[in-house]
Amino acid sequence: MTGASSPDVTGPLDPVAPRYGSGSLADVLPSALAVLGVPGSPDPLGLTADLDGIRRVAVLLVDGLGWYQIPTARPYAPTLFGLHALLGRRLTAGFPSTTPVSLVSLGTGAAPGAHGVLGFRVRLPETDRLLSHIEWGREPEPRHWQPVPTQLERARAAGVSVTVVSRPEYDGSGLTVAANRGGDYRGAAGADAVATEMLAALTAGDGPTLVSGYHPDLDRQGHLHGVDSPPWRIAAAEVDRLLARLVDGLPGDAALLVTADHGQLNVPEDRRVDLDADPRLLAGVRVVAGEPRVRYLHVAPGAVPDVVDTWSAVLGDAARVLTRDEAVATGWFGPVPESHLQRIGDVVVVCRDTWVVVATRSEHPMESRLVGYHGADTATEMTIPLLVVRG
Repeated sequence: MTGASSPDVTGPLDPVAPRYGSGSLADVLPSALAVLGVPGSPDPLGLTADLDGIRRVAVLLVDGLGWYQIPTARPYAPTLFGLHALLGRRLTAGFPSTTPVSLVSLGTGAAPGAHGVLGFRVRLPETDRLLSHIEWGREPEPRHWQPVPTQLERARAAGVSVTVVSRPEYDGSGLTVAANRGGDYRGAAGADAVATEMLAALTAGDGPTLVSGYHPDLDRQGHLHGVDSPPWRIAAAEVDRLLARLVDGLPGDAALLVTADHGQLNVPEDRRVDLDADPRLLAGVRVVAGEPRVRYLHVAPGAVPDVVDTWSAVLGDAARVLTRDEAVATGWFGPVPESHLQRIGDVVVVCRDTWVVVATRSEHPMESRLVGYHGADTATEMTIPLLVVRG
């Protein structure tokens, strides 16, 4: 397999920088479109060399299937592990390593700073209101909030047949429009339905074809019960059945690309800091956004230095506490235009190791009781697979 090299990693909890433009989730669809001959499509992953003659491409994103979870799934997912061992290569997610950010990065082929979906939950600029991207309806208007054309739109304009396969209830949501506008939508609930609809769309015509599929169940069980819990193992077996069906059903001129939006790690009870229970952490803070692994703090005028000092002192080695300018300068988001800067907190808190910052009273109680989390920049959260299978 040619193309981008693997990220340099020394341990599962070490920080990993996004590899925008050379080996990230945002590079998957541009390379797939290059395989399909869409004019102007770069191939940062080098897929055209391996997929010569391919006219149909299916891209499956398995939510929560990080690189470091695949060996754990081996006893329950032999097809997945076999593909990983033979064909697997490492990519990175974008930052934060969370589902809405990743889905839009995949769909647009752009880094988060450019597309503007910069977190799980962000403040609406000039207000104290929050937008949860997974509960996003029609406001703000998705095409305005996320202005970058999608790769699906580019493919369709070039004559490619484009289909999106995902859960029925996601059809028409703000996140779906932001990430996947340009594709015909097929609702599919569960692994078997996803396989059926993806294969049906892949074989429907004779021309160049792109099918983008999404399966969320592994991530859900990891959140609720933890990675390698019995429900997670059942979900891993369902992913394996999905992959086996797709591989067996691939036409000879088709390829399957399997990837993920992020990894996931289990958080012990003694690694949870409750910001609602410590008045020091709320001093000077007007709005708390983000999620437990990455917090965006929007603060009172002039309060940034005090908030940085206080959060640094309280959290110690559990997190890095940066100003917005410092966070943008790390390159985590890629270039961020002025129009998107206010979506990032005045202060950005990125948890280290297996720590989280929960909010037991101001957010839904379930969020502080989850077992599995993601969002930060550890290798476990950031490193995702790319499996490339020819029909």
